[in-house]
Amino acid sequence: MSDSGIRPVIRRAVRADDTALSALDRRTWSTLHAVLPGPPEPGDPFFDVTHPPSHFLVAEYERRMAGYVRLVTPTPLPANAHVRQIQGLAVDTWARGHGIARALLDAACEDARRQGAIRITLRVLGHNAPARRLYESAGFVIEGVLPGEFLIAGDYVDDVLMGRVLT
Repeated sequence: MSDSGIRPVIRRAVRADDTALSALDRRTWSTLHAVLPGPPEPGDPFFDVTHPPSHFLVAEYERRMAGYVRLVTPTPLPANAHVRQIQGLAVDTWARGHGIARALLDAACEDARRQGAIRITLRVLGHNAPARRLYESAGFVIEGVLPGEFLIAGDYVDDVLMGRVLT
């Protein structure tokens, strides 16, 4: 991680971020983390009825959109209303190495706490070693593995379930 003294600004997404986040999503798409067969098409909206701005925190770095994290309730069931789940984290290629992913992850945990959650979970593809290292460094532990859950680019890939208690 570079220590230039500049820290990312983390804020809630707004509808006006749609174009910048859509472009970021296309630039960062990779079989390392995506289960869809290809990147979003140019012009596809980032936000929709199931992915509203209120689900996203965004990072700005040097006054540019640098990344995002999506934080949601995993189900509508009252029985697990105490849990939040990260369902997407991306950092633009130009912004990597500046602590932005960790800042987004820390902000998601803090936002989950503010929402009353006592636990946070996520899913990560087994072959995504950089993301797994990030999550482990932030206190997430492997809670389960679904072997060969996805077929990506001709290879079967594990779905790794991770979580941590929010203290």
